[in-house]
Amino acid sequence: MKQFLAPSPTEIPDLVIPEREGGYAKGQEMREQILRAALILLIEEGYRAMSMRRVAAMCGLKFGNLTYYYPSREDLVRDLLESVVRAYEIVFETIKGDAGLPPERRLAKLCRIILEDIRTKKTTRIFPELWALSNHDRFVQERVNELYARARASFVEIISEIRPDLQPEHHQVLALFLSASMEGTTIFAGHGKPFEPHMPWLENLAIKSFIDLVSTIRPEEFDDGPLCLNRA
Repeated sequence: MKQFLAPSPTEIPDLVIPEREGGYAKGQEMREQILRAALILLIEEGYRAMSMRRVAAMCGLKFGNLTYYYPSREDLVRDLLESVVRAYEIVFETIKGDAGLPPERRLAKLCRIILEDIRTKKTTRIFPELWALSNHDRFVQERVNELYARARASFVEIISEIRPDLQPEHHQVLALFLSASMEGTTIFAGHGKPFEPHMPWLENLAIKSFIDLVSTIRPEEFDDGPLCLNRA
């Protein structure tokens, strides 16, 4: 499987902020400044520190001026997470649509960029914070579920190319398994974690295992029980 251990593609940007229809350039710049301030607070101090007043202070804005752009904290969080996930989607779509590579290599490339992204401070800090919050905050839970569902879509498409003989539900289960397996390395080998130096080995082991699994699993190996992926 050595041929699948491809070099990593371009880094995933921190944010890609969608333009609002009819918005002014100055307003777009201020939205970006606000979202970057919110992202810094989330990375450095956690979700609870990311208050509207703290964000306004970091941007040199009065609180009332901030609410012109984001009337509530939920509006700010929704736009922030949308900008974070959009950055991933753009990179994923580029990899997924690379017609010059067979699907196995595209899957390997997709896995590698995720595993390398896990080693960044941003990803190691943000996502475990959101996982913990999602246990108690319904709004955050819904945003996190939506974020991961959108991120898995590229996996589902590539897996379906590799294994058209499997059922659509099986493609989704495989995508979920790959996503969960990679995310789980965050607490052990993410930024500043004890096994971060071993991450290159973990990347190679994971990619080889994932390609083997997707390529060789038999339909009868799936459980016949009901699949409730809308909860994942």
